[in-house]
Amino acid sequence: MTLEQLRLFISVASLEHMTRGAAAAGRTQSATSAAIASLERHFGTKLFDRVGRRVALTDAGRLLLQEARVLIARADALQVSMQELAGLARGRVAIHASQTIAAYWLPAKLADFRNKHPDVEVAVAIGNTRQVAHSVRDGSADIGFVEGAIGLDHLDERSFDGDRLALLVGARHVLADKKKLDAATLANADWVLREPDSGTRTELEAALPSFGVDPSKLRVVLELPSNEAVRAAVEAGAGLTAISELVAEASLRAGTLKRLEPTLPARHFALVTHHERNLSAAAQAFVAVALPRL
Repeated sequence: MTLEQLRLFISVASLEHMTRGAAAAGRTQSATSAAIASLERHFGTKLFDRVGRRVALTDAGRLLLQEARVLIARADALQVSMQELAGLARGRVAIHASQTIAAYWLPAKLADFRNKHPDVEVAVAIGNTRQVAHSVRDGSADIGFVEGAIGLDHLDERSFDGDRLALLVGARHVLADKKKLDAATLANADWVLREPDSGTRTELEAALPSFGVDPSKLRVVLELPSNEAVRAAVEAGAGLTAISELVAEASLRAGTLKRLEPTLPARHFALVTHHERNLSAAAQAFVAVALPRL
């Protein structure tokens, strides 16, 4: 039994899903399944039952989850203490970020931090907003960066300037000749969107009522797990979407996407931490480099 196996077990148990738990922990599904199987062999009992596409904890699994969280918290506290003693001559910070942030905002911050603290290991995992929140809550990430509000117990969110969603269609789409879409057109259009629980989807759904559109009644013809997949589908004419200006910028310059009104509101990004855990010296240093004014 290893701490890594326990971290993967906690991630799967929290999301009640093997694939999503693996993604939230930044591991492959096969590696995660192997870790769970190893724990089940170690304890001689099943930890999960399969319920459709999801998994449910057995009685033994619930007991292990309770104790594993305590053990991981103690191990993390020990790691923090040792890093504090060593200063930043070495150390490790685990970061989980939602897709837009990980692809377009975070890389420059990582490079800056690397230049200032070359001996500190940085581990980055990518997921949607919900997955990032769970990874911070369960301790598999020290800090998280998300695009939308999360509102989970035990987590602190500190907002900072982010980006803006853009309303977009492919250059050859029937709506591309329109400058501004009214409520009826928005409501009746075919939409290509990110999955539920992504920050991009959540922010769009929060903005639509101000334009007279009920987000629960959108005609979503494609639901895709990445910004780049959404962008490519819309460029091919699959429908209307709203994604980050950062994601769309190159396609707008190339003329393969057309931006439409109404203009969606600017949105904030958020730094997510666990309010019952102290940040390590390495994590504090990363926050100081990435967000010096926060």
